[in-house]
Amino acid sequence: MTISTTPFGQTSDGSPVTKITLTNRHGNRVSLMSWGASLFEVEVPDRAGKRANVNLVFDSLEPYLGKHPGFGSTIGRFCNRLAYGKFTIDGEPYQVTVNSGKHCLHGGAVNFSHRNWSTELIPGDPAASETDARADRVRYTLVSPDGDEGFPGELTVTTEYRWNDDNELAITYTASTTAVTPINLTNHSYWNLGGVDSGTALDHVAIVHADEVLQVDDDLIPTGTLVNVTGTPFDFREPTAFAKRIASLAATKGYDHCYVIAGESGELRPTARVTDPGSGRVLEIETTQPGVQLYTANHLRGNESSNDHGPHDAFCLETQHFPDSPNHANFPSTLLRPDEDFQEITVLRFSC
Repeated sequence: MTISTTPFGQTSDGSPVTKITLTNRHGNRVSLMSWGASLFEVEVPDRAGKRANVNLVFDSLEPYLGKHPGFGSTIGRFCNRLAYGKFTIDGEPYQVTVNSGKHCLHGGAVNFSHRNWSTELIPGDPAASETDARADRVRYTLVSPDGDEGFPGELTVTTEYRWNDDNELAITYTASTTAVTPINLTNHSYWNLGGVDSGTALDHVAIVHADEVLQVDDDLIPTGTLVNVTGTPFDFREPTAFAKRIASLAATKGYDHCYVIAGESGELRPTARVTDPGSGRVLEIETTQPGVQLYTANHLRGNESSNDHGPHDAFCLETQHFPDSPNHANFPSTLLRPDEDFQEITVLRFSC
């Protein structure tokens, strides 16, 4: 395993942004960026051994500093949607930033994807017998102040990436707070297993280990009802191409829905498996989180705002707690209290 660090520009206040590349013993590599604690290129081989980047990125820092689709970013303090930006904690009402129509999306206008996180490199032990012990890690840390985008409590959060010789990328989130606050963290990578310049990802074949999906209203706000996927366009329990039933989702222009992952929340368990028939590349995901948002990049514009990538040129599988959880007592709680520690893990495994 080798680690290389290179400058990747400066923020508007002159703070340096760094790019770190982890290369395993097979020559496969992932790159990371301190701005947004972001996952950058992921270069892995196809069935013929040809490597390509499978994660959508911008070529320079500048597009990341403005409004962008969240390419590879760590999203928080609360990813996905909060209805009207409102919730109540222990009888106390809170109003956070509304930045998506009438609602709060991904933690507000200046969320964690638009912060420069501090960086710590943690080299693995090359003499270790276990693959994970040999793996190199990069830990990003951010302190979100009390009142940040309207959220209560000072939140200290870390995003740690671990890349090993088995082409497994583990993402671990931890957090602590000085006051009760909702927290929901995810990585917002856009995948195309054929390579980022290969066009549509609709031919990718997916399995999602979920019997239920969250019912949502016209603004994609959960109603609180869980719907069985049987007989619906949301059934990916058997291998199914994204293209097969996407035309029936005209209102949302594709998939943008949260699935209830089968099994026990808090335990690392199978979440999804996606295959690109053309290249043979496979992405398998496991997580401790209760849900995963499937998004088929419906709103990429095909211009400079998305590095010329258009609708459905990628897919996202954002492991997370359910959107709008603070407003639904039947959803797993997203409240973090000062005497508690927060940890969630997602593992991405690449093969062919």
